[in-house]
Amino acid sequence: MPQVVVTIDDKTYRMACGDGEEAHLTSLAKEVDRKIAGLRGNFGQIGDLRLTVMAAIMATDELTEARRRIAELESGLAERAAQTGQSEDSFRVERSRFVETLNEAAASLERIGAHLAEG
Repeated sequence: MPQVVVTIDDKTYRMACGDGEEAHLTSLAKEVDRKIAGLRGNFGQIGDLRLTVMAAIMATDELTEARRRIAELESGLAERAAQTGQSEDSFRVERSRFVETLNEAAASLERIGAHLAEG
């Protein structure tokens, strides 16, 4: 299993990931680092754990909003499919793609959270 070394809030973490996920994990870690840096800029030295929790809450909020938006788009697709006579199978394929992408994003966030909790 490949390992990647990432830096978040000036701390270095060695993390395992799946084959081919190295660049994605590095990108996610950079995003977490940006969030924590932004929070530190806004709130100053309020403690590493608190900053991490706040960044996790922000990421979860973004994920929740993405899920809401996906549901909204799916509803719009269903309405258009009904209006245009598009097959239900075509809609299911598109919905599966949305759900798969969302699940991958959620799994990545969970892995990062677990690795941060370990560190």
